Amino acid sequence: MPTSRRRLLIGAAGAAFLAGCGGTESGASADSAPGKLRIGYQRFGGLSLSKARGDAPDAEWSLFESGPALTEALKAGAIDIGQTGEAPPIFAAAGKINFKIIGTSEPVPQGEAVLVKADKGYKTFADLKGKTVALNKGSNVNWLLVKLLEQANLTIDDINVKYLKPAEGRPAFDAGQVDAWIIWDPYFALAEQPGVQILADATNLANNREYLLAAPEAVTGKTDLIRTFLAKYRATTDWGIANPAERAKILSPELKIDEPTTTRALARSAKPLAPITPEIGAELQAIADGFTKLGLIPVQVKIAERIDEQFNEALL
Repeated sequence: MPTSRRRLLIGAAGAAFLAGCGGTESGASADSAPGKLRIGYQRFGGLSLSKARGDAPDAEWSLFESGPALTEALKAGAIDIGQTGEAPPIFAAAGKINFKIIGTSEPVPQGEAVLVKADKGYKTFADLKGKTVALNKGSNVNWLLVKLLEQANLTIDDINVKYLKPAEGRPAFDAGQVDAWIIWDPYFALAEQPGVQILADATNLANNREYLLAAPEAVTGKTDLIRTFLAKYRATTDWGIANPAERAKILSPELKIDEPTTTRALARSAKPLAPITPEIGAELQAIADGFTKLGLIPVQVKIAERIDEQFNEALL
């Protein structure tokens, strides 16, 4: 097996386990408080606005750099619910992490992209043949990479994949240590500096939905808390979409990102929440099957077993 192919398989299969080690920035506890909801969120994701607006003042909030880190916290019993992109639930399921998918969002294809330096002259993803491409392993951009390669009639052996977390990817990209960086908002928006070109986003390639995951114990033991919170979360998301200027003012200090950058990122990446359905489960299953076929996960996963529709009414 070629070295680059082997590196991809080993790295991707271990993503759900390795990427989350030490991933929480707020010290989530593994002790489950029956009357308190423990929420895992990512920088900029819809839950950031919910937190900033005080939707769950009594909850314990834990910040994670990426989806794989958040699913590790689910595995450890450190959070009750959290939100990720489309790939982390698949890698987590392949890693035997126990969770339920309780909600999703409308598609967000413009929220992830391939960034390159404009002076390099790259016109399409196919121009990156033989070049170094950085991304976070096991995150939503992992599926985007698969689709980009497919569209460009390339294989993984045609590029040099470098797995870097967002905090590592930006300096490597800025310093020219990688030729392209596949990344999501708000890191995407922050990197949109003079001289940086958007080579491609996920339009017509990946839906890049948000997925809400919950620990099975919380689904049964904190049902009312989850349902109440999700109703508030949905209302806050809708409010933010209807009031973009106010949303940016609230989130800018929360994210520690300037208001213009926050506004630009939210304009393309903030989408309404949506109930989880068998049809959306089938969409996620198709991604899982694609990962299995390519050997990017070691076992076949059954997404239907993870779908829990009992909270759908709160997300309508």
